[in-house]
Parts: sequence; structure tokens; C-alpha cells
Amino acid sequence: MGLIIAILVVLTFVFILSGIPIYVSLLITGVLSLATLSISTGTPMATLAVSQSIFNGIGSTTLLAIPFFMLAGEIMNRGGITEKLIKFAMLLIGRLPGSLAHAGIVSSMFFGGITGSAQACSSCMGGILIPAMKKEGYPTEEAVGVIAGASTCGPIIPPSIIMVVYATAVGASVGSMFMGGIVPGILCGLVLMVVVLLRDRVVHFPRRTEKMEKSEIKKTIIDGIIPLGMPLIVVGGIMGGIMTPTEAGAISVVYSLLVSLFITRTIKVKEIGPILLQAVNSAAPLLLIIACAKVFSYGLTALQMPVIVNNLILSVTHNKYVFLLLVNVLLIIMGMFMDGGASVIILAPILAPVASSMGISLVHFGVVMAFNLTIGNITPPLGYCMFITAKIGKIPVEKAIKGTMPYMIAEILVLLAITYIPFLVTFVPTMLGLAV
Repeated sequence: MGLIIAILVVLTFVFILSGIPIYVSLLITGVLSLATLSISTGTPMATLAVSQSIFNGIGSTTLLAIPFFMLAGEIMNRGGITEKLIKFAMLLIGRLPGSLAHAGIVSSMFFGGITGSAQACSSCMGGILIPAMKKEGYPTEEAVGVIAGASTCGPIIPPSIIMVVYATAVGASVGSMFMGGIVPGILCGLVLMVVVLLRDRVVHFPRRTEKMEKSEIKKTIIDGIIPLGMPLIVVGGIMGGIMTPTEAGAISVVYSLLVSLFITRTIKVKEIGPILLQAVNSAAPLLLIIACAKVFSYGLTALQMPVIVNNLILSVTHNKYVFLLLVNVLLIIMGMFMDGGASVIILAPILAPVASSMGISLVHFGVVMAFNLTIGNITPPLGYCMFITAKIGKIPVEKAIKGTMPYMIAEILVLLAITYIPFLVTFVPTMLGLAV
């Protein structure tokens, strides 16, 4: 049976790499798993389980948080928050060497905390900051590298779409996952800023010397704080036990609409329709993958795959630290070729039970998994953020890889830190009395 399961898993990746949509690949493998079970046991094929699994896959109330957060992020983005966050970040940074690069990191952390998407962050921030950095005299590959690296910080800071996917897949608490991502996300940003300071000694980044007028400072603070109210509401509401993550997502939509329509007045009522359509187009593919992944998960679980994987890993090592190292290597490789959300859907139900059996917190394991796969956005050959920023900077991907490399190495060091120092992840949720 172990050989059959291995063949089915390999087939899944063959389908995906050959260009078949991920959701179709997962559905085919799930159906083949059920067919294999039917043949091996001599019982009728559980065809009803396919439709039930698809329904259960998207029937979770928790999953509603994903389209809500995507919609709120789209509203805020259309409302012109990018420029406001960059100016606010510049005010916080002051006149440090490489101040615009530092501002890119800080504003990406803010923006990621609003949208929960690394790709959206690299696209919006890169579209403004990369041309501005080039104009100030930054080498293009350095500008591209900073923004690509910074875009991966935000999705770890709540709200995080990939963490919602993980929590739904393994039955972990979304609130605990969100709180567990706060310290790693901030730590990632700080380490990237240290890298900028170190790179400044080699590249000699431009330093801004102009000062803001008092009236401009006041306006910048107000313009920056208003959009940042959304993640504060989400985090505060969940921390205080006032709302669930799904309710927080719905409230963030209402907040972003009120701000964009009546306070900043940056969108009009007639634009709401196209914004809704864009949010649906963004959320639908991920939800479709989740639905079909339930068939995949059901079929392989029926074939006892989790038990076989658990026994296989335990035959190699009983040491949880070696296990975490092996998982990180696997996830880094997966991140090179697959979207993080899809990787979580496929691997989390398989690996999380093994982690739990070794005494590893599901929240700790989930944050490590989410952060690892988020780094995949800047790893070749299929790093989405790397391609986006390279296109904006109008340079070959090879040069973008060179510029991104110092920041990717720094993020891998942060990954190792949160992997082997669980306190960095569990401290905040434990302090708030949340289950880890």
C-alpha cells in the first residue's frame, strides 16, 4: 500500500508540473485513491464521498475569513493606501542610510498586515518604490531585492490568509495562529533592516536629507494611522475574544468601505462592483483548491497515508529537531515550485499529525510552515514576488535573484530561529491565554 500511495503522490506532482490546474490534479488523485481503496477491499467505490468532501471543503465558516480579508485588502488598495503607508513609513524611518529601502520594508509590513498577500504587496509597493529608488540612485537589482524580500514579511503578520488555510486544514485555532505570527513577522522586518544597513557599507545607498514640515507630518500621521486601524481592529478583536476571525474579516470589510467612501473619499460607489469582482476572482481559485484538496485528503487518509508517513518518519528519526529540519528542507523545495496555499493544503494534514505526535505545538508548526512557504515567493525558479519586482524594475530574473539573495538568506536565518526557539511563536498566544 505504501508504494501505491507514493505513486499517487508522485502522480499529483506530475499532473501539476505538466500544467494541469492544481485543483484538477488534486481531484484526480483523490478519485484514484478511492478507486484504489475500492479495488483493494472489494467494496463499491465511495463516489458520494467526493461530493461530500468538496462540500465540506468549502463549507467551513472559518474559510469565509479568506474572501473577507481579500475584499478588505482590495478596497484599501483601490483607496490609494500604498502612497500613504510609504510616507508614514518614511516619517518613522527618518534619515537613516538607505532610508527609502527601510521605508519599503516597514511599509510592506504595514501593507501585508492589511492585505495578507505577498504578491499584492510586491506589486503595489514595488510599483511605487522601485522606480523611486532607481531615481534616487539605488542599483536596480538592490531595489528589486529589497522590495521582493520585504513583501514576504507582511503575510506572517495578522491577518494572514495562509494561516487561515493551515488552521482550517489541521483544526488549529486561527486566533492562536494570528497571534503566533506577530513576533516572527516583526523579527523578519527588523532583520531585513539590518541587512540593508550592512548592504549600505558595500553599495552606499542614498540618504535622504530633506525634512518634513510640521503640517505635513501631522497629515502623514493621520493618513497612515487610518488604514492601519484595520489590522488593529482585527488583532484587537481576536485578542479580546470579542470576535472570531471570520467576524473580524467582515468588520474589516465594513471598516475599509467606510474609510475609503467617507473619510479618505478615494473610491466611489460605482467602483464597488469591480472591486467585488476582483476580490471574487482572487479568492475563488484558492477556495476551489481547498475544496478539491478535501477529496485528495479523504482518499489518501482512507488508504492510511498519515499512519504510513508517521511510521516512515519515526523509522528515520524520533528527534523532533531533526524532523523540523527535514520538514523545512522539504518545504523550501516545495516553495520553489508551488504556491504556498496549495502546499499547505497538500502537506499540512500529512505532516501536522506527525509533528503533534512528537510534542510539537500545532501553532508553532503552522507558523514555521507558513513562513517557510512564504519565503517561496522569492526563491527561484517560480518565486512570484521575484518575477513581479523584476518586471517592475525591468531587469532579467537572474539579476533579481542576485539582488534578492542577501534578504532570502536573512529570512532563512529567521526561519531557523523560529523553528528552534518555539517561544518566539508561542509567547504572544500563551500570554493571551490562547491554546497553542
